[in-house]
Amino acid sequence: MTAPGSKKPYTWRDYDYGRSSPRQGSTGSFSSRVHFDEPSSAADTPRVEIPPTNNEDNGGLGNGLRRRRSSISMRINSLAQVGGVNSLENFARSWQRAAAFNELPPRRSAFTVSAEDDEEGIGTRRSDPSPTEHRSLLRQQLERQESSSQALIDDVPSKSTGVPKHARADSSDARGSDVVDRAPYLASQYASSNGGLYGSLASRVNESSLQHAGKLFDEQQLRGVGEPDKEDDPLLIRRVEHEDGKIVEEIVGRSTLPQTILNSVNVLVGVGILSLPLAMRYSGWVFGMLSLLSAALSTRYTARILAKCLNRYPLITHFSELGSAAFGIKTRITVEMLITFELAAACVALVVLFADSLDALIPGWGIVEWKVVCGIVILPLNFVPLRYLSITSVFGVMCSMGIVILVSINGLMKGHFPGSLREPAPTHLFPDQWSTLPLSFGLFMAPWGGHTVFPSIYRDMRHPRKFRKGVYITFIFTYLIDGTMAVVGWLMFGTRVRDEITSNILLTWGYSQVISIIMVVFIAIIPITKIPLNTRPIISSADKLLGLDARSVASPPGLAGLSGYSRGLLRGAVRAILTVVILVVAILVPSFDTVMSLMGSVFCFTICIILPLAFYLKIFDAEISKKEKAFDWLMIGISAVLGIVGTVWVCLPASMTGATGDIVAKS
Repeated sequence: MTAPGSKKPYTWRDYDYGRSSPRQGSTGSFSSRVHFDEPSSAADTPRVEIPPTNNEDNGGLGNGLRRRRSSISMRINSLAQVGGVNSLENFARSWQRAAAFNELPPRRSAFTVSAEDDEEGIGTRRSDPSPTEHRSLLRQQLERQESSSQALIDDVPSKSTGVPKHARADSSDARGSDVVDRAPYLASQYASSNGGLYGSLASRVNESSLQHAGKLFDEQQLRGVGEPDKEDDPLLIRRVEHEDGKIVEEIVGRSTLPQTILNSVNVLVGVGILSLPLAMRYSGWVFGMLSLLSAALSTRYTARILAKCLNRYPLITHFSELGSAAFGIKTRITVEMLITFELAAACVALVVLFADSLDALIPGWGIVEWKVVCGIVILPLNFVPLRYLSITSVFGVMCSMGIVILVSINGLMKGHFPGSLREPAPTHLFPDQWSTLPLSFGLFMAPWGGHTVFPSIYRDMRHPRKFRKGVYITFIFTYLIDGTMAVVGWLMFGTRVRDEITSNILLTWGYSQVISIIMVVFIAIIPITKIPLNTRPIISSADKLLGLDARSVASPPGLAGLSGYSRGLLRGAVRAILTVVILVVAILVPSFDTVMSLMGSVFCFTICIILPLAFYLKIFDAEISKKEKAFDWLMIGISAVLGIVGTVWVCLPASMTGATGDIVAKS
């Protein structure tokens, strides 16, 4: 029973912190005395009272206290947490971890690669500094405190690579005990003992000041203040001792099976489904349905292959790291370039889709002008922290599925051709022109391009053994969505289908204007929610490459010692330049089906089929049977041929391939 006068808890945090206790709450209508119970091991924690104050900016924010929130904000927060572990807030955090492309590079201030490790491309061993190396007292004090810290979250760069490190649950590992691993700024040229910390702190200070400085840095790391935009949800690592006495490190997953399925669907269900009716027109019923089923089965198989490879390397979280583990560091660089171009191509396709749809609904401006509008809208979103974008990504998935539903409703409501399911358009079993068949290869593969995110999704699972079940459910659901859009669009318009099925809806008379407006709103939401997420890994890589990441010391000498304001301006310039590049490419490549076909032929065949199988064959070469090897090599050969042929066909003129549109005005 709850004690009289206790408050009913509204959030899970209230349950954890004991808000229902009669000690907590506010007393009196004119008093500002508020007490928040914080978790503590001590049973006699004294009550904290906040004196009345008229300064809202300072009231209740010092010493770890929180300002009172309004009842409205608390109720909104309660709605976000409905469902417990599978609440909307936890879904958003799960997708944030998947979309952040977090990595765990070696935790050393300086390291050398042995000959044995160089073959695998990821192994490193510590190269300890010389005992005679002069260090400041602050370095020595922080180094002594390292051994006493049991749960420090590391998010600092490697001195050699400039790549950030992420969380680990046990920081007592001797390999990461160097002070530079805890305070990255100590590795800069301004941290020498002759001058001081950035020229403002003398190297000889008293012991209590050093201890206080170390404590403040620990608290900063735990709060994540050092992270840019505070947007990374750091990875956690635990050390596990096996029965044979061997101690290994593994990443602690936090996503449930429903969250994993939603994240996977979020990756696979996108704007690529809008070009599937055109792929059916190019291939016909027989080759079209076989191609769609083959794409689903092959990518599902390689997704499971990736999970098996990840089990061999427990600390790998990124697709490109598997390339380094299998073939060396050069392969990792190549894979990262492929991923970058794939993400950029996806952004271009989204801009083209945005402009085509709005121009069809609101004619008069022109497609180029609408693309510029899209770029203006997207630019400020590139500065939004990832934790907010991850919430909006859920709406992107809902909009994609909503478009499928609205297209089907339009087909059922209209009673005559074109654009009706009650009076279907003429179709054919085989391609009407065999020269268009290669164009369908990339279009059928484009909706299945999500393997770059699958390693992050798998590694974040609370129960990785359920990944196989999650993949099974995800691909069945995605296949039903893709198949529905392909069949419905093909039946509604037949040979008149355009590169985007939504363009057919908007350019054909007889449909509800309200449904058309809702469809365009959905189409406009998808680029707004997807493009900032797609550009985030590109921006992050550019910041690290240019030395602009807040967690790393700048590699270029000209950026060393640059003020935070100047770094902020440069990071803003990176985001602006990337947006302009995407916009220019979208203007130069105006056809949506061309972009999608290139994505499928060049990137999806390579990243989703060829590379996972190549990694698997290399890593498990001695454990795979000859029959399985032959099957995998056959898949690699077929995928390579289809990808090359599809890419060549996309580059040919439309007059040679027969890919000409049939609709130029409203039908």
